Amino acid sequence: MTDKMKANVSELYQTLLNLETEEDCELFFADLCTYTELHAMAQRLAAAKLLIAGETYEKIIGETEISSATLSRVSRCVKFGEGYKRMLTKEK
Repeated sequence: MTDKMKANVSELYQTLLNLETEEDCELFFADLCTYTELHAMAQRLAAAKLLIAGETYEKIIGETEISSATLSRVSRCVKFGEGYKRMLTKEK
C-alpha cells in the first residue's frame, strides 16, 4: 500500500471514530457506500456473529444468503484475525 493510500485509509478510520449515533452512521454510509456494498458488509458481520456462536456453514448461508466463498473468507478472519473477535465478543 502506498503512503497516499495509507493516509487515505487512516483518514477513513479517523472519520469513522467521529460517528456518534446510529443516525450519523446511516447518513455517512449512505453517502460513502452503494446499497450493495453496505449490504455485503452487513452480511459479513451477520455471518461472523453466527460463526462465533458456533453455527454451521449451511445455517449461516441459509440465514444470510452469503456466498460460500465469502463465508470462507469471513471464517478465516474469525479464526485467525482480531477485528471480528474484538468487536463482536466484547461486553456491552
